[in-house]
Amino acid sequence: MIGAVVIDIEGTTSPTSSVREDLYGYTRERLPAWLSEHSCAAAAPILAATRELAGRPNAGSAEIAEILRTWLDSDVKAEPLKAAQGLICAEGFRGGALHGEFFADVPPALTAWHAAGAALYVYSSGSVRNQQDWFAFARGGSLSALISGYFDLTTAGGKREPSSYAKIASAIGLPAERILFLSDHPDELDAAVAAGWRVVGLARAGEPNPPRPPHRWVDTFADVDPAE
Repeated sequence: MIGAVVIDIEGTTSPTSSVREDLYGYTRERLPAWLSEHSCAAAAPILAATRELAGRPNAGSAEIAEILRTWLDSDVKAEPLKAAQGLICAEGFRGGALHGEFFADVPPALTAWHAAGAALYVYSSGSVRNQQDWFAFARGGSLSALISGYFDLTTAGGKREPSSYAKIASAIGLPAERILFLSDHPDELDAAVAAGWRVVGLARAGEPNPPRPPHRWVDTFADVDPAE
Protein backbone atom coordinates (compact mmCIF):
# COMPACT_ATOMS: atom_id res chain seq x y z
CA MET A 1 0.00 0.00 0.00
CA ILE A 2 1.22 3.51 -0.83
CA GLY A 3 2.19 5.45 2.28
CA ALA A 4 3.48 8.65 0.68
CA VAL A 5 2.84 10.60 -2.51
CA VAL A 6 5.64 12.85 -3.77
CA ILE A 7 4.56 15.48 -6.29
CA ASP A 8 6.37 17.64 -8.80
CA ILE A 9 5.06 21.19 -9.37
CA GLU A 10 5.78 22.52 -12.86
CA GLY A 11 3.56 20.76 -15.40
CA THR A 12 2.21 18.40 -12.72
CA THR A 13 0.30 20.38 -10.09
CA SER A 14 0.62 23.69 -11.86
CA PRO A 15 0.80 25.12 -15.39
CA THR A 16 4.36 25.57 -16.63
CA SER A 17 3.34 29.00 -17.89
CA SER A 18 2.42 30.17 -14.39
CA VAL A 19 5.85 29.22 -13.06
CA ARG A 20 7.82 30.62 -16.01
CA GLU A 21 5.85 33.81 -16.47
CA ASP A 22 5.08 34.65 -12.85
CA LEU A 23 8.01 33.41 -10.76
CA TYR A 24 10.68 33.69 -13.44
CA GLY A 25 9.41 37.04 -14.66
CA TYR A 26 9.23 38.49 -11.16
CA THR A 27 12.74 37.25 -10.38
CA ARG A 28 14.21 38.49 -13.65
CA GLU A 29 12.84 41.98 -13.19
CA ARG A 30 14.07 42.38 -9.62
CA LEU A 31 17.45 40.61 -9.71
CA PRO A 32 19.73 43.63 -10.35
CA ALA A 33 18.27 45.86 -7.64
CA TRP A 34 17.91 43.04 -5.13
CA LEU A 35 21.52 41.86 -5.51
CA SER A 36 22.77 45.43 -5.16
CA GLU A 37 20.62 46.24 -2.14
CA HIS A 38 21.43 43.01 -0.28
CA SER A 39 25.05 42.47 -1.38
CA CYS A 40 26.35 42.52 2.20
CA ALA A 41 23.56 40.41 3.64
CA ALA A 42 21.19 37.84 2.09
CA ALA A 43 22.71 38.15 -1.38
CA ALA A 44 26.33 37.68 -0.27
CA PRO A 45 26.43 33.85 -0.50
CA ILE A 46 24.54 33.96 -3.81
CA LEU A 47 27.07 36.40 -5.27
CA ALA A 48 29.95 34.24 -4.07
CA ALA A 49 28.46 30.97 -5.36
CA THR A 50 27.64 32.49 -8.75
CA ARG A 51 31.18 33.89 -9.14
CA GLU A 52 32.56 30.41 -8.46
CA LEU A 53 30.18 28.58 -10.81
CA ALA A 54 30.59 31.11 -13.59
CA GLY A 55 34.37 31.38 -13.19
CA ARG A 56 34.10 35.16 -12.68
CA PRO A 57 35.81 35.78 -9.32
CA ASN A 58 35.77 39.57 -9.64
CA ALA A 59 32.23 40.03 -11.00
CA GLY A 60 30.19 42.79 -9.41
CA SER A 61 26.50 42.59 -8.60
CA ALA A 62 25.44 43.95 -12.01
CA GLU A 63 27.42 41.26 -13.87
CA ILE A 64 26.16 38.58 -11.51
CA ALA A 65 22.59 39.73 -12.21
CA GLU A 66 23.14 39.23 -15.94
CA ILE A 67 24.70 35.80 -15.37
CA LEU A 68 21.73 34.75 -13.26
CA ARG A 69 19.30 36.16 -15.81
CA THR A 70 21.00 34.13 -18.54
CA TRP A 71 20.72 30.99 -16.42
CA LEU A 72 17.09 31.81 -15.70
CA ASP A 73 16.28 32.26 -19.39
CA SER A 74 18.01 28.95 -20.17
CA ASP A 75 16.31 27.15 -17.25
CA VAL A 76 19.67 26.23 -15.73
CA LYS A 77 19.12 24.41 -12.43
CA ALA A 78 21.83 26.29 -10.53
CA GLU A 79 21.60 26.43 -6.74
CA PRO A 80 22.50 30.15 -6.36
CA LEU A 81 19.83 31.05 -8.90
CA LYS A 82 17.21 29.00 -7.08
CA ALA A 83 18.25 30.55 -3.76
CA ALA A 84 17.95 34.07 -5.19
CA GLN A 85 14.59 33.27 -6.72
CA GLY A 86 13.31 31.93 -3.41
CA LEU A 87 14.27 35.07 -1.51
CA ILE A 88 13.09 37.51 -4.17
CA CYS A 89 9.77 35.78 -4.74
CA ALA A 90 9.14 35.52 -1.00
CA GLU A 91 8.67 39.28 -1.06
CA GLY A 92 6.25 38.97 -3.97
CA PHE A 93 4.14 36.31 -2.30
CA ARG A 94 3.89 38.28 0.91
CA GLY A 95 3.15 41.50 -0.91
CA GLY A 96 0.32 39.96 -2.93
CA ALA A 97 2.05 40.16 -6.31
CA LEU A 98 2.47 36.36 -6.59
CA HIS A 99 0.17 33.40 -5.95
CA GLY A 100 0.51 29.66 -6.34
CA GLU A 101 -1.50 28.55 -9.37
CA PHE A 102 -2.87 24.98 -9.48
CA PHE A 103 -4.80 22.89 -11.97
CA ALA A 104 -8.42 22.62 -10.79
CA ASP A 105 -8.18 18.88 -10.10
CA VAL A 106 -5.20 19.22 -7.75
CA PRO A 107 -6.58 20.71 -4.49
CA PRO A 108 -9.49 18.24 -4.15
CA ALA A 109 -7.22 15.28 -4.93
CA LEU A 110 -4.58 16.34 -2.42
CA THR A 111 -7.29 16.91 0.19
CA ALA A 112 -8.76 13.44 -0.42
CA TRP A 113 -5.37 11.68 -0.35
CA HIS A 114 -4.42 13.46 2.86
CA ALA A 115 -7.74 12.54 4.47
CA ALA A 116 -7.19 8.92 3.45
CA GLY A 117 -3.91 8.84 5.35
CA ALA A 118 -1.29 9.35 2.64
CA ALA A 119 1.59 11.63 3.56
CA LEU A 120 2.16 14.24 0.85
CA TYR A 121 5.55 15.67 -0.14
CA VAL A 122 6.80 18.04 -2.80
CA TYR A 123 9.98 17.55 -4.85
CA SER A 124 10.79 20.35 -7.26
CA SER A 125 13.86 22.03 -8.74
CA GLY A 126 12.58 25.29 -7.26
CA SER A 127 13.91 26.11 -3.81
CA VAL A 128 12.13 24.75 -0.74
CA ARG A 129 11.24 28.34 0.13
CA ASN A 130 9.56 28.88 -3.25
CA GLN A 131 7.72 25.57 -2.88
CA GLN A 132 6.44 26.46 0.57
CA ASP A 133 5.25 29.86 -0.61
CA TRP A 134 3.62 28.36 -3.73
CA PHE A 135 1.41 26.18 -1.52
CA ALA A 136 0.95 28.68 1.32
CA PHE A 137 -0.14 31.48 -0.99
CA ALA A 138 -2.17 29.34 -3.38
CA ARG A 139 -4.89 31.21 -5.20
CA GLY A 140 -8.12 30.05 -3.60
CA GLY A 141 -6.58 29.28 -0.23
CA SER A 142 -3.51 27.78 1.42
CA LEU A 143 -2.68 24.12 0.79
CA SER A 144 0.23 24.04 3.23
CA ALA A 145 -1.58 22.00 5.87
CA LEU A 146 -1.73 19.08 3.43
CA ILE A 147 2.03 18.89 2.83
CA SER A 148 4.36 16.99 5.18
CA GLY A 149 7.65 18.13 3.65
CA TYR A 150 9.52 19.66 0.72
CA PHE A 151 12.65 18.63 -1.21
CA ASP A 152 14.76 20.54 -3.74
CA LEU A 153 18.11 20.29 -5.54
CA THR A 154 20.01 21.25 -2.40
CA THR A 155 18.30 18.89 0.02
CA ALA A 156 17.80 15.88 -2.30
CA GLY A 157 19.85 16.31 -5.47
CA GLY A 158 19.07 16.33 -9.19
CA LYS A 159 15.68 15.09 -10.28
CA ARG A 160 17.09 12.77 -12.94
CA GLU A 161 19.36 10.94 -10.48
CA PRO A 162 18.11 7.73 -8.78
CA SER A 163 20.23 8.60 -5.73
CA SER A 164 18.02 11.64 -5.09
CA TYR A 165 14.96 9.45 -4.75
CA ALA A 166 16.79 7.07 -2.44
CA LYS A 167 17.74 10.05 -0.28
CA ILE A 168 14.13 11.26 -0.15
CA ALA A 169 12.86 7.78 0.76
CA SER A 170 15.34 7.68 3.62
CA ALA A 171 14.19 11.09 4.85
CA ILE A 172 10.53 10.09 4.61
CA GLY A 173 11.22 6.83 6.39
CA LEU A 174 9.35 4.51 4.04
CA PRO A 175 10.53 1.69 1.78
CA ALA A 176 10.77 2.75 -1.86
CA GLU A 177 7.91 0.53 -3.01
CA ARG A 178 5.49 2.42 -0.73
CA ILE A 179 6.20 5.79 -2.35
CA LEU A 180 4.34 7.09 -5.40
CA PHE A 181 5.88 9.85 -7.53
CA LEU A 182 3.84 12.08 -9.83
CA SER A 183 5.65 14.08 -12.52
CA ASP A 184 5.24 15.27 -16.09
CA HIS A 185 8.87 14.52 -16.99
CA PRO A 186 9.74 11.01 -18.29
CA ASP A 187 13.40 11.25 -17.21
CA GLU A 188 12.33 11.97 -13.63
CA LEU A 189 9.94 9.02 -13.68
CA ASP A 190 12.76 6.81 -14.98
CA ALA A 191 15.02 7.87 -12.11
CA ALA A 192 12.32 7.25 -9.51
CA VAL A 193 11.61 3.78 -10.91
CA ALA A 194 15.34 3.00 -10.83
CA ALA A 195 15.22 3.81 -7.10
CA GLY A 196 12.31 1.38 -6.62
CA TRP A 197 9.47 3.90 -6.45
CA ARG A 198 6.07 3.58 -8.06
CA VAL A 199 5.25 6.33 -10.56
CA VAL A 200 2.44 7.87 -12.60
CA GLY A 201 3.09 10.42 -15.33
CA LEU A 202 0.96 13.52 -15.88
CA ALA A 203 0.29 14.35 -19.52
CA ARG A 204 -1.70 17.56 -19.34
CA ALA A 205 -2.95 19.45 -22.37
CA GLY A 206 -0.65 22.28 -23.40
CA GLU A 207 2.31 21.14 -21.31
CA PRO A 208 5.70 20.67 -23.01
CA ASN A 209 6.78 17.16 -21.99
CA PRO A 210 5.27 14.36 -24.10
CA PRO A 211 4.50 11.02 -22.40
CA ARG A 212 6.90 8.13 -22.92
CA PRO A 213 6.60 4.38 -22.25
CA PRO A 214 6.70 2.31 -20.16
CA HIS A 215 5.04 4.48 -17.53
CA ARG A 216 1.33 4.89 -16.94
CA TRP A 217 0.14 8.38 -17.92
CA VAL A 218 -3.00 10.29 -16.93
CA ASP A 219 -4.18 13.84 -17.58
CA THR A 220 -5.71 14.58 -14.19
CA PHE A 221 -5.09 13.83 -10.53
CA ALA A 222 -8.65 12.50 -10.41
CA ASP A 223 -7.38 9.38 -12.21
CA VAL A 224 -4.71 8.68 -9.59
CA ASP A 225 -5.63 6.46 -6.65
CA PRO A 226 -2.80 5.96 -4.14
CA ALA A 227 -4.78 3.12 -2.56
CA GLU A 228 -4.49 0.97 -5.70
